[in-house]
Amino acid sequence: MRIQTMFAGVAAAALMAFPAMAQDGHYREQLTRILAEASQGTCPAGLMQAALLDACNAQIEGMAPAMQALGAIESLTFVRSEDTPEGPVEFWSVKYAGGQTLVWVIGQMTDGKFATVGVAGQG
Repeated sequence: MRIQTMFAGVAAAALMAFPAMAQDGHYREQLTRILAEASQGTCPAGLMQAALLDACNAQIEGMAPAMQALGAIESLTFVRSEDTPEGPVEFWSVKYAGGQTLVWVIGQMTDGKFATVGVAGQG
């Protein structure tokens, strides 16, 4: 099953960002929680800004089964961080038990909630 976009919060600014010098990611725990909850049909309101939460809730009915079909997460590997005008975003390679690897982006956090979470491509 091909998944191109999970959340609508991936902003164009994230795609045209400037590389940051970070060596390690800071959002592993939050991304893990978001992916786990989304695969069970829940959008974690405590981690998502309003626009991202609205986009997630609008897609969750179809998104949860697609995420479950990928299988359990086997590993998360930090790829890179990029600075955007709205704040840093991190790219993570997520390997699933079903054999597929997707690159997820998460970032642009304000008050502990993210504006951007989505699939940036296949890894």
